Amino acid sequence: MTPPPLPEVSISEHAGRRYLHLGTEWVQGSMWIDKPFEIELDYVQRMMAWLMFAPLADIKTRHALQLGLGSGALTKFCYKKLRMRCTVVEINPMVVEVCKQWFKLPPPDERLRIVLQDAAVALQKKELAAQVDCALVDLYDHEAAAPVLDSEDFYAQVRATLTEQGAMAVNLFGRSSSYERSLQKIQAVLGPEPGAVWAFKPTKEGNTIVLALRHAQTPEPQAFLQRGQEVQARFGLPALKWLRVLRPVG
Repeated sequence: MTPPPLPEVSISEHAGRRYLHLGTEWVQGSMWIDKPFEIELDYVQRMMAWLMFAPLADIKTRHALQLGLGSGALTKFCYKKLRMRCTVVEINPMVVEVCKQWFKLPPPDERLRIVLQDAAVALQKKELAAQVDCALVDLYDHEAAAPVLDSEDFYAQVRATLTEQGAMAVNLFGRSSSYERSLQKIQAVLGPEPGAVWAFKPTKEGNTIVLALRHAQTPEPQAFLQRGQEVQARFGLPALKWLRVLRPVG
């Protein structure tokens, strides 16, 4: 069966921001033109909330996996700000080229690897098994209607890449919302125990970020506050705001 053609990649600019589009007016990523290595969109910032549960002392030694490049905001942040090793899986080569030319995506090197492949295929590679500290999943087609990959098998594949301290962050959004079904699939794979799966309240645009931890964590409120203060001070992310809208599921 012949796969459908990949959508055309285009950009637009407004009020100091540059936007990535895949054949429609829907925004698939953005960047502050004068601050290219900051994360501009709220929901993308929230995908970095795995830092609330991760060991921060040796963050530079950790490995980030991004499934679906978008405008490259997450990879650029992990690579430039956190100094992590990064692997990107993107099916559309034009997205990669546009990100290099217009969104300041660094060229591949010993810390940044770009894989042009379907995510479901890339996850089968043995070299990813138990090697990923944060898996950042934002896989939408050009219609942005529902996740392209959203099965228990897929989430199990992602889980298999995680280290013992690893976490998965998933963007769940769609005009025909399948949030509850997606959440149930994630819980089925990552476990029903309290603290295994955490979810944000939806953004005003409708994006809900779900965090799934390889091993459940239920931090005490004071410790969670201190972690939020540290994440915000060190990395410039709005972690103290996250505390008001991030809760364990179940």
